[in-house]
Amino acid sequence: MNEQEYINYCRIAEAIDYIQQNFTEQPTLEEIAEKVHLSPFHFQRLFTEWAGVSPKKFLQFISVQHAKSILENSQTTLFETAYKTGLSGTGRLHDLFVKIEGMTPGEFKNKGENLSINHSFAQSPFGEIIVASTHKGICYMGFVDNRKIAFSALEKRFPKANFIQQTDDIQQNALQIYTQDWSKINKIKLHLKGTDFQLKVWEALLKIPEGNLVTYGSIANLIQNPKASRAVGTAIGNNPIAFLIPCHRVIQSTGLFGGYMWGSTRKTAIIGWEASKAIKI
Repeated sequence: MNEQEYINYCRIAEAIDYIQQNFTEQPTLEEIAEKVHLSPFHFQRLFTEWAGVSPKKFLQFISVQHAKSILENSQTTLFETAYKTGLSGTGRLHDLFVKIEGMTPGEFKNKGENLSINHSFAQSPFGEIIVASTHKGICYMGFVDNRKIAFSALEKRFPKANFIQQTDDIQQNALQIYTQDWSKINKIKLHLKGTDFQLKVWEALLKIPEGNLVTYGSIANLIQNPKASRAVGTAIGNNPIAFLIPCHRVIQSTGLFGGYMWGSTRKTAIIGWEASKAIKI
């Protein structure tokens, strides 16, 4: 992503944020375009190029009312519906090519001591990201608003590790996910530090097909711990791999999208972007 593409994403994200704050007033195309300092014509064209659908169609999907209708109309559990859709439709499941390998008890306890971690910065459709890898796989991926803060978050997860700022093949393979050309991606391996419960939750997230949403309760049922919705939420909030482990696809039972470690506007943008790719509106 070049500088102009990043500027365009920021404008789209600002527009989505404005819609979220004012959706009850149904702002017009002209009003939204004015907020991002573009002409209605230019904004319509830019948004359609970015999302693949018009602003009106895009916003119909990401609206709270649409999220509620998804939840209310399901005849089976949301997870079952999403899983069936992924198998019978055009959606692809992340777990077809993403494999989690948990760190050994020793690695977990020693907080990364004697572990060598490569890290680099790259661009995505949703802004800059930091991606880090060990010799076994991706250990961290997060969106970046400030490079120093982003690297500090990585260091905090592995305070005793040896960090090297360099790009490697493991990182480059994983970053291809943003191109959506999955046929050219080798199996992505993740090398994660987490409790057994956290790893189960993160593995469950990988089964949510692109363009689908589930609730925290659905994930709790999947891991056969239906009373653990709150603990599931905590584990999701600690997800160390942005986008690849799609915690953005989990919403509240009320239909609200809820929070996101890397910002609610970015979560909304990702949900809408994925929907526009997976569904012909």
